[in-house]
Amino acid sequence: MRFTASRRAGLIVAAAGLVGGTLVAASAQASASQVDPSQVAGKLAGQLGSRSAGSYLDHATNKLVVTVTNASDAKVVRAAGAVPKTVAYSGARLAQATSTLDSTARVPGTAWAVDPATDQVVLSVDSTVTGARLAQVTKAAQQLGGTVRVNHVAGAFTTRLSGGDAIYGGQYRCSLGFNVRSGSTYYFLTAGHCGNIASTWYSNSSHTSALGNTQSSSFPGNDYAIVRYTTSGTPSGTVGSQDITSAGNATVGQTVSRRGSTTGVHSGRVTALNATVNYSEGTVYGMIQTTVCAEGGDSGGPLYAGTTALGLTSGGSGNCTSGGTTFFQPVTEALSAYGVSVY
Repeated sequence: MRFTASRRAGLIVAAAGLVGGTLVAASAQASASQVDPSQVAGKLAGQLGSRSAGSYLDHATNKLVVTVTNASDAKVVRAAGAVPKTVAYSGARLAQATSTLDSTARVPGTAWAVDPATDQVVLSVDSTVTGARLAQVTKAAQQLGGTVRVNHVAGAFTTRLSGGDAIYGGQYRCSLGFNVRSGSTYYFLTAGHCGNIASTWYSNSSHTSALGNTQSSSFPGNDYAIVRYTTSGTPSGTVGSQDITSAGNATVGQTVSRRGSTTGVHSGRVTALNATVNYSEGTVYGMIQTTVCAEGGDSGGPLYAGTTALGLTSGGSGNCTSGGTTFFQPVTEALSAYGVSVY
């Protein structure tokens, strides 16, 4: 889908307070001992490596499920407090499948990512992929057998130019992602495809209130940019009314929220990590794939879970009336690239 004057737009575990001194103390102690599933997932990913196809949150049990292919790794998973699930394909096998797709099915309108819940690579195909290109993609999937599942999605994968609050640059509108800093110098992050099209950003469409200047942007490949504030004072460290205190990595199955200057706040779930998306402007890698909707103008806006920053809105298909698939640039990669932090 296209828009006029536009090109595109962890798990927080909350313990309920109990009434009564002893019960409150017990609740606080239990809450303190709870382990963040994203941390457990990261630790096990390092231990198991390519033997595992990944992990996800089972919302029926609220437990982290980790895929394994042998009894030894299952023991490691149990020792970490997670649930092992024995599957047919290892992470290495599915990585081979994604590598093959990268050379045989990389056409605009396609995306792929590992779905650990089904132990397959899900190849998403939007409505613009037809004729010879659809035949090419279908053949590539068939040749990979059971390791790949084709999923046809409505609409088109597009960059969603134009969250956070609206920011204006050139003839376009985007959304501010997260305010960040390095020492006493303040910046904000947004999408790389936004950073590519403007050197100066404003808080209003008439371009009379300057916010800052683009310092660097990366798109395609990645999709992040950083803008240095030229205004005085300390920018807010919030997303709307939600305070942001840290940054982390998303977990498959996690409930997340997104804020954008076009559609406001919407929530959904993470469906895949390390997704590859083929936009008409180029290919991006390592994306967070979600069920959260977005529309033109939401690009660059923040993805978060409670007080934890997770990503920056990249693009996707559908809208906030019928729903859709949206991809996000992991924010930890941008923070590391630019040497900045949320606050």
